[in-house]
Amino acid sequence: MDSYAAFLDAKTHDTSQSGFDPQYLPDWMFDYQAALTAWAIQQGRAAMFADCGLGKTPMELVWAENVVRHTGGKVLILTPLAVGAQFVDEAEKFDIAVARSQDGTASSAITITNYERLHLFRADDFDGVVCDESGILKNYDGARRSAITSFLKKRPYRLLATATAAPNDFTELGTSSEALGYLGHMDMLNRFFRNDLNNSATGRIGGRAIQWRFKGHAEQSFWRWVCSWARAIRQPSDIGFANDRHVLPPLIERQHIVHTSTLAEGMLFALPAVGLQEQRDERRRTIAERCEFAASLVNAHTDPATVWCHLNDESDLLARLIPDAVEVSGSDSDDEKERKLLSFQRGESRVLITKPSLGAWGLNFQHCAHMVTFPSHSFEQYYQSVRRHWRFGQTRPVTVDVVATEGEQNVLKNLQRKQGKANQMFESLVAEMTAAMSIVRPPRPTISLEVPSWLSRSA
Repeated sequence: MDSYAAFLDAKTHDTSQSGFDPQYLPDWMFDYQAALTAWAIQQGRAAMFADCGLGKTPMELVWAENVVRHTGGKVLILTPLAVGAQFVDEAEKFDIAVARSQDGTASSAITITNYERLHLFRADDFDGVVCDESGILKNYDGARRSAITSFLKKRPYRLLATATAAPNDFTELGTSSEALGYLGHMDMLNRFFRNDLNNSATGRIGGRAIQWRFKGHAEQSFWRWVCSWARAIRQPSDIGFANDRHVLPPLIERQHIVHTSTLAEGMLFALPAVGLQEQRDERRRTIAERCEFAASLVNAHTDPATVWCHLNDESDLLARLIPDAVEVSGSDSDDEKERKLLSFQRGESRVLITKPSLGAWGLNFQHCAHMVTFPSHSFEQYYQSVRRHWRFGQTRPVTVDVVATEGEQNVLKNLQRKQGKANQMFESLVAEMTAAMSIVRPPRPTISLEVPSWLSRSA
């Protein structure tokens, strides 16, 4: 019985109300940063969906410092690869004491490490945990994501911070909710959504695919529930502050259709690929033409540039075609990946070649205003790769070159569809958040209440 009780306890989140009033909101914070951070501290377990360049790093550091001062304990900050070095630099600039650990030790009240090293740490050593770029949680395999959620379960203070919580699928917000100890992913789906079985959809389960749609009249309730534990902000005016210090430069998106010398088997002329298998075949068959065109765009100037790809063969060929590039590949060790990413960030390498899954989260490439990419069905990867460059603080127009073939036109259309859905999600979040923030709760009654005599217990 004791072992079963322990088993149940391990599955249970600490859902106590742990928020408190902030003790430390430094003057160097922007007004909207102070307001957002104060809300997260008072919430205790919260998510900040703040766009790139709005200062998630200083807000996370101030949140962690408040937890340390309030509890006298420690906070662990989890980051993607190479982002930990940025955190250390930012903490030094803002005079917040931190230490970076790669071996599981916590020599400072605030410890920074990357997600890949989480298994080296003991959850009980920390009162609070910050998940930087928490949108990547859903991109990890089930075992890694479960390990992160399990690590968070008993921590009374938790903060998720990302620019893209679920850019093309509302149901993915359940990943964040579960990590914070609110509704589990499936509990959220069952409460607000219904599932439709669609035989024609991809990703079938038992011959049929499940597609989740809002229950009737549940959409507004869903967004209000999300706003009970999250705040979304793409610009300061979303939470009532001025935008004058946060204006983005122009974004120039250019599509290049490469006419290939080979056709799909059995075809007399190029047609859009239909279905994932045809699209994969199209991508592999046209590697040479696409990479040569992408390399020509980057080799035409001497400014910094990034090239985002999806296949190892693409990456290897691009590295041969662009002589002054650094290539970050999946086969590199974590230390080697970090070294190469930082060499580009620091201007030691002119061109970075890598996959979005390896380098598109958290890093600041403001020094670079040109990127080249191949399209995929992941709008989140596209969005994150663009926002490494096009972010508040960038001073030059940013050029994004999307290189595709005639057969990939359906992939481009799907990306555009997902972009529309992402905009819809943030508009809904901001609208409900604004409504929630404007609610004035009535004061508690001050009159005394008497029990009617007919309810009194007779002697």
